[in-house]
Amino acid sequence: MSMATSTDPRTAERHAADSHDLIRVHGARENNLKDVSVALPKRRLTVFTGVSGSGKSSLVFDTVAAESQRLINETYSAFVQGFMPTLARPEVDVLDGLTTVITVDQQRMGADPRSTVGTATDANAMLRILFSRLGTPHIGSPKAFSFNVASISGAGAVTVQRAGQTVKERRSFSITGGMCPRCEGRGTVTDLDLTQLYDASKSLTEGAITVPGYKGGGWNSRLYAESGFFDPDKPISTFSEQELHDFLRREPTRMKIAGINMTYEGLIPRIQKSMLAKDREGMQPHIREFVDRAVTFTACPDCDGTRLNEGARSSKIRGISIADACAMQISDLAAWVRDLDEPSVAPLLEALGDTLDSFVEIGLGYLSLDRPAGTLSGGEAQRTKMIRHLGSSLTDVTYVFDEPTTGLHPHDIQRMNDLLLRLRDKGNTVLVVEHKPEVIAIADHVVDLGPGAGSAGGTVCFEGTVDGLRTSGTITGRHFDDRAALKETVREPTGALEIRGASTHNLRDVDADVPLGVLTVVTGVAGSGKSSLVHGSIPAGAGVVSIDQSPIRGSRRSNPATYTGLLEPIRKAFAKANGVKPALFSANSEGACPTCNGAGVVYTDLAMMAGVATTCEECDGKRFEASVLDYHLGGRDISEVLAMSVTEAEEFFGAGDAHIPAAHRILRRLADVGLGYLTIGQPLTTLSGGERQRLKLATHMADKGGVYVLDEPTAGLHLADVEQLLGLLDRLVDSGKSVIVVEHHQAVMAHADWIIDLGPGAGHDGGRVVFEGTPADLVRARTTVTAEHLAAYVGA
Repeated sequence: MSMATSTDPRTAERHAADSHDLIRVHGARENNLKDVSVALPKRRLTVFTGVSGSGKSSLVFDTVAAESQRLINETYSAFVQGFMPTLARPEVDVLDGLTTVITVDQQRMGADPRSTVGTATDANAMLRILFSRLGTPHIGSPKAFSFNVASISGAGAVTVQRAGQTVKERRSFSITGGMCPRCEGRGTVTDLDLTQLYDASKSLTEGAITVPGYKGGGWNSRLYAESGFFDPDKPISTFSEQELHDFLRREPTRMKIAGINMTYEGLIPRIQKSMLAKDREGMQPHIREFVDRAVTFTACPDCDGTRLNEGARSSKIRGISIADACAMQISDLAAWVRDLDEPSVAPLLEALGDTLDSFVEIGLGYLSLDRPAGTLSGGEAQRTKMIRHLGSSLTDVTYVFDEPTTGLHPHDIQRMNDLLLRLRDKGNTVLVVEHKPEVIAIADHVVDLGPGAGSAGGTVCFEGTVDGLRTSGTITGRHFDDRAALKETVREPTGALEIRGASTHNLRDVDADVPLGVLTVVTGVAGSGKSSLVHGSIPAGAGVVSIDQSPIRGSRRSNPATYTGLLEPIRKAFAKANGVKPALFSANSEGACPTCNGAGVVYTDLAMMAGVATTCEECDGKRFEASVLDYHLGGRDISEVLAMSVTEAEEFFGAGDAHIPAAHRILRRLADVGLGYLTIGQPLTTLSGGERQRLKLATHMADKGGVYVLDEPTAGLHLADVEQLLGLLDRLVDSGKSVIVVEHHQAVMAHADWIIDLGPGAGHDGGRVVFEGTPADLVRARTTVTAEHLAAYVGA
C-alpha cells in the first residue's frame, strides 16, 4: 500500500503556467504612439495618465483592448465572423500575455425611446418574472409585464397532414403583452400644433400653409390647391368637417393633378413621413426650428407615461404594481424587495436584491428603473454598465475603464476606488485611464504618457509606482500635489438670474439667485439636482449659451475644420486665389478623390473574413484628386493645410499671403480652449470626450449670449490643463460674460466667485440648496459634504 505524499506549494518550484504574469506591449504605433513599449502587471490596478491627447486611449483602447477583441473574434468560425464587426490588427510589433478584455467606456447608451435603466441591466427582466409569479390578479407570463411586447391574438384555418389525409383545422392563438397600445410602449405621444401648420384665416391661394417648403406656387402647395377636394379660395376656417378631414388626414389617393398622376395625402401624414420620421439632429436648421415649434411631446394619457397597459398595471404585490416599482428610486426599491419574504422565489429575490444593491453601492441609488437610458450622462452610463460586472464570477479577465470618476463628486470617488480594488482583488487585471489624483493614488502601477499632446506626445515618460511618479519630474508628477488656493477677493455681481419655485425632476420648489458678471459654480453629489437647476430651470430668453455633454454628431468625414465652420473661409480663399469653384476644395464634394470618394482610405469587404481598411493608393490618403492639389494658397495645397495643427494654422492664416481674418478668429478660439495640438483635418470620431466638449466650447464662444453654462468642463482634462481652463473662464468673465459651471473639481470650486451647493443627498434626498455664498464662506461653515472636501483640498 503506497502512501500519498504532498508537497508544500510554497517550497515547490514555480509552475511554468504561473510565469505569464505580464501583458507585454512592444512597438505600439497606433495614432500618435511612437514605438511605445510597456510591461503591465496582471491582477493589478494600472492607471494610465498624461495630458489630453498624449496617447492614453490609443495605448489602452486602440491597442490592448482592440487586439484582445480581434483575437477573440478569430476563435469563431468563418461563418460567424461574417456577421461580426471587422477589426484590423493594431499597429504594434508584439502583444504578449493578453487576456479577455471587458471594456467599460463612456459611450452614451443608445437613445432608443424603449431603452431604460431597467432594460439596460437585468433588473427589469427579474422584476417581470417576480410579478408573473406573485402578482395578483395573475395576468400571464413575464411577457405580460413587458412594455416591448404587444398583446395580439388571431384565428384561422390551417392545413395539416394526418394519417395520409389533408385535414383543415381551426386554430387560434393569443399573446398577452404589457405594451400600452396608445403610445406603443414609449410613454409619450406626439401631438401636432395645427396652428403652426396653417393660418386658418387665409385660403390656400393666399398661402395658408405655413410649413417650410409648402409656400408659394411649388408642387407641395399645388397638390392641395388643385386637388378638387375643397375650394382653394375659401378660408380654411370655413371648411366643412369633411373638407377639413380631406385637407388634414385623408389616406393616400392616386389622382391626376395639373395633368400629372400624383398621390394625394392629408397634410398631417405627409409631414409625419417627410419631416417627423427623420432624426432631429440631421434636419436643416429651418426645418428643425419648425419641428420644435409644431411638435409637442406629452405623457401618454392612457398609461400616464408608464408605458404599460391597464392589465400590467392592475397586477400588484402588496399594493405595488410593476409600474410603481420601476418609478421608485432604486434605493427604495432595493429595500422593498429585501422586505418581501416569499420562499417560492427566494433565489430570484436574492439576485434582484443584489443587482439593486449594486446600483446603490456604485452611487446610482437615486435613479429609477424607468429612467430613459438616453438621458444618462456619460459617467452614469459607464457606472450602469459596471453593474453587470460587479457580481460576475469571471476572474483573470482585463477590465478597461475610461475615466470612471467622470461626473462623480469627491464624496463618491472613494466608493468608485473601492469598486475598482474589489475587481482587482477577485483576480482581475484592471486598466484605468484617469486624471484624478485620488484614483492615481490607489494604483499598483502607473504609466504616464506625454510629454505633450498630439504629435508632441505618444511616448512613455514614466512607468512605475505612485511614489516614483511624484518625484519623476514629468508634467503629471509636478502637478500631482497641486492645490488651487481660495481667492483673496471675489468679483462683485452685476445683477442676478432669478430662479423661483424650480421643481424639475427632484428639485423641491427651489428659489435661487444666480449672480451675473461672475464665475458661479453649481456643485453637489451626483443626482442632487445640479443639471435640473441649471439646464431645466433657468428662465427662457436669458441669453443663455448652454454647452452640455451631449456628443457631437459627425461621421468620419467630419473634422474640426468642418464642425467649426473653419473650412468655409479657407475654401473661398483657395477658390479666389486660383480662380476656380470653392466646391473643388471639399473632400465631400467635387474635389474628392474618385477612388476613395474623399475618405482617404478604401474599405475592402472580404465576405466572411475580416475586412480591411487601406490607405487609398490614388490620393495617398490626402482625400483630394491630383488636379486639386495643383492649386496653392500661401505656398500650401489644401491637403497640407488640413494636415496642420491648430497652432500652425493660426500662424499660417494670421499674416502673409494666406491672411484670412475669419479663419484666424476661429483658430484663435480653438487655441484658447487648449486644442492647439489638434490637426484641423482629424476625423471627429478620433477625438476624446474632453476634446469634443472643448471643441463645442470654442464654437459657441462666438455666440452673442451673455450667459455661458458649462457642464463639467474639466471632464477628460489633465491636472496641468485645469489651470489653462481656469484662465479661460476668467477671460470669459472679464470680457463681460456671466459663466455658470456645473462642476465637481475642487480647483474650479476654489476659483469660483460664488458657489451654489445642492443636496444634501441624491434623488429624493437632494433637490435643495444647502449653501449659497463664496468659497471661503463654504469652507468656514463646513456644513455640507462639499464643504468638508473643499476644506481638505485647500488645506483649511
